[in-house]
Amino acid sequence: MVDVTGKNETVRAARAEAFVEMSPSTVKLLKENGLPKGNAVEVARIAGIQAGKKTSELIPLCHPLALTHLDVSIEVTNSGAHIEAVARTKAETGVEMEALTAAAIAALTLYDMCKAVEKGITIGPLRLLEKEGGKSGRWERK
Repeated sequence: MVDVTGKNETVRAARAEAFVEMSPSTVKLLKENGLPKGNAVEVARIAGIQAGKKTSELIPLCHPLALTHLDVSIEVTNSGAHIEAVARTKAETGVEMEALTAAAIAALTLYDMCKAVEKGITIGPLRLLEKEGGKSGRWERK
């Protein structure tokens, strides 16, 4: 891991997104909670939160962070589901990986919940939308 001992502890935040593209018939089942495995949106939301909290266990060189906030929201659209994850902490290093991990695992969970009815689901893009805190300050995707 990178040595962050000399860095100042500051409030850090990051927001990431993922999109899960699926057919209109799968979207309809998703909206109606008609999938064989049940309420896919809520299961994916909770899976994303759990994953974000375990980022340092999943990605070998990530620092373990005490998160002060982690939320995953999922909006079902006509062509799939838009996932957004927000992570915050007060630490010496940022929470970009926690936000990205939360969004990615929420997306993979939606895939798992929907794969019985559709095999051609596509995940992407998965990307950081913004981050703030630390020496580099604020960054936002244009």
